[in-house]
Amino acid sequence: MRAHQVVPPGSWVAEEERDQVVLDWDHRHRRRIALTTEAGDELLLDLPDAVRLRDGEGLLLEGGGVVRVVAAEERLLEIQADDPDQLIRIAWHLGNRHLPVQLVPGAIRIRADHVIADMIRQLGGRARGTDAPFDPEAGAYASGHGHGHDEDNAPSSPASGPG
Repeated sequence: MRAHQVVPPGSWVAEEERDQVVLDWDHRHRRRIALTTEAGDELLLDLPDAVRLRDGEGLLLEGGGVVRVVAAEERLLEIQADDPDQLIRIAWHLGNRHLPVQLVPGAIRIRADHVIADMIRQLGGRARGTDAPFDPEAGAYASGHGHGHDEDNAPSSPASGPG
């Protein structure tokens, strides 16, 4: 099987769904990769550009049908604090280390890391281990599925104006 396009959740009917692939975060930002479906079938993901695959999206197959993308559970830390200001301070320290973070109500999730867990405790927060799908924020410069800068909407500088 070969998948050549990503389609949004709910854009296909149940009868079109052929199978699913369960992928961790590292394997959900791809352009081309060989995958094995839950039923054990081989699937080549072959997209024109690298995309960030989200839980629930579909991979459109040549010849018809869809394979659903499922975000695998991963070992994470769920970070909480006694007040919002403390959680914001912790978030700053995580961002300063360029760690991918997932924001959930009242908490921040990161991949499990004992060194970072110690830092969080030193900052007055709590870090408890949990297993859950990891879907971090895309970042300020992500547009759509990609991870690039949105060149079309970037302000032009006088030096780059029409010549």
